Amino acid sequence: MLTSLRKRFRDWLDRSLFQLQDGKGEAGEVLLTQRRVFIVPSRPGLAFAVMLVVLFLCSVNYNLSLGFGLTFLLAACAVIDMHLTFRNLAYLYLTPGKAAAVFAGEDALFELHLTNRRKHARYAILLGFIGRGLPAIERAMDVPAHSTSHLTLALTTTHRGWQAAPRIRLRTRFPLGLLRAWSYWQPDSRALVYPQPEASASTPPLPLAPIERSDGNGAAGHQDFAGVRTYQSGDSLKHLAWRQIARLDTDVDARLITKQFEGGAVSDLAIDFAALPYDMALEDKLSRMTRWILEAEARQLPYAFRLGDSVYAAALGPAHQRACLRALALYQVEP
Repeated sequence: MLTSLRKRFRDWLDRSLFQLQDGKGEAGEVLLTQRRVFIVPSRPGLAFAVMLVVLFLCSVNYNLSLGFGLTFLLAACAVIDMHLTFRNLAYLYLTPGKAAAVFAGEDALFELHLTNRRKHARYAILLGFIGRGLPAIERAMDVPAHSTSHLTLALTTTHRGWQAAPRIRLRTRFPLGLLRAWSYWQPDSRALVYPQPEASASTPPLPLAPIERSDGNGAAGHQDFAGVRTYQSGDSLKHLAWRQIARLDTDVDARLITKQFEGGAVSDLAIDFAALPYDMALEDKLSRMTRWILEAEARQLPYAFRLGDSVYAAALGPAHQRACLRALALYQVEP
């Protein structure tokens, strides 16, 4: 029964106040008008009301003039507190900010901007996400007169794709705490969630494939010997410098050394969805490709990318990385 009433109340809010359609949030700047701010007595406020009734009855019973004066004085304070509590929240302007992309399992950070265009400051406003399964964590903020305050709310992500910001509740009990005013806001903000990278311990080496090129540019070739370097994951075992390895003192420096070449045939790095094992689960494939992208960027190895209709030539850098990760995040996901 209670769940049904809550659902009807949320539906009424969506239709009457938010005017939401197709599950989308409120775009642009939102004004908290009088119709959007609700106010009810808090528990201390109810106790205060009972005390006023008792004082009034005692004053009537014993004909106490000072009792009547005290009762009406306290009642006047409650009325003023009602006005100040409502004013502390009403006519705020709300604007969603940016939400940076994150990996699944990390916290998506949603920026929120509260603008106060009135001459009085707003104090002790609590903001937090509300919804089933969401932690009841709120953050407090003040908004000075004729200024804008900024706040960031965190939401733990569980899956890749678009993560829309849940509904936000704003509430306040300023100044005396006798009443509680609150409002709701559904910001039109979403964060892109990349697949969770596969654990590095279980990820195989980068898929380096030998390809003949005339210009000799690439990660490594095998025509002109250029020296030796420390072995890196993904290097061919055929290029191990066995003579240099044999000269090392295994008790002091037990490490592998590989030969480095330039020109001629080079190793081309291609992160291709079709090249992954057929029996792997879809999310496991995307997680492995995510790990390979991060590893290639860390090692400064240009890489090509192929996933369905998303085909990118070998490149390197933040823009190329974002494009590849975006394709992984939105693969077979509803827009």
